Amino acid sequence: MLATATARTAPETPFDRLGGHATFEAICERFYDLMDSDPAYWELRAMHAADLAPMRKSLPLFLAGWAGGPRDWFEQNLGKCMMSAHKPYVISKAVAGQWAEAMRRAVADVAPEPAELAEAMGKVLGELATGMGKD
Repeated sequence: MLATATARTAPETPFDRLGGHATFEAICERFYDLMDSDPAYWELRAMHAADLAPMRKSLPLFLAGWAGGPRDWFEQNLGKCMMSAHKPYVISKAVAGQWAEAMRRAVADVAPEPAELAEAMGKVLGELATGMGKD
């Protein structure tokens, strides 16, 4: 009897499990909608350009690569990471907290499945954001 080789497939990444580009785009759209409309995020909003379109395009690409999906953002921004991209800005703990809360809300509002993975992603992103805050 001949043994048959089983095809190995790459393990599903968080990017895949949460729904791919469509999910990450929806989360980022909701995030920027919250930032643009909820007064709780006014300090965060004030740090951004009037036109959020470039950020609405960039953040989903970053998050996709960060979550194990296509690394387009990283290939387009060689040598950059979130810390280096934000180095020129003074980010207070309050503003970092606003970013974290808006992202957690955006993830919760989009509600991708599996819920526990989505919640964990929102928590980790929030922790990354609050880690950039200085006072």
